[in-house]
Amino acid sequence: MVGRLVSDEFWSRVEPVIPVVERRRRYPGRRRVDDRACLEAIMYVLRTGCQWAMVPASETGCTGKTAWRRMDEWDKAGVWDELHDKLLAELNVQSGIDWSTGVVDSSSQRAVFGGTSPARPRSIARRMASRPTP
Repeated sequence: MVGRLVSDEFWSRVEPVIPVVERRRRYPGRRRVDDRACLEAIMYVLRTGCQWAMVPASETGCTGKTAWRRMDEWDKAGVWDELHDKLLAELNVQSGIDWSTGVVDSSSQRAVFGGTSPARPRSIARRMASRPTP
């Protein structure tokens, strides 16, 4: 790895958003891997596009499996959405976003009652829409 993927400046923005997990008193188990090391491993996967199993634990301080679990844990806690909103607000204050233009992509949206496409003519889509739902 060339250098640190998580700079001190970026970490200072991310750290307040990450929830603090207290260690169990009874049956504490292993110590939790440092959050910054996990973020470093997540950034490594995003930057290189490698598989989670190929994350170099010696360089990032975290295995790929642990990083994936932490990423999932943070996703369920809403960390990524909150961080996204926070960074967008900072860019908006600095006038770094041009809000006059927007792009809408519907390719990932589900077509309810069929839809028209070259593989599915309009007549079939109409018949599907007129059927009673079970």
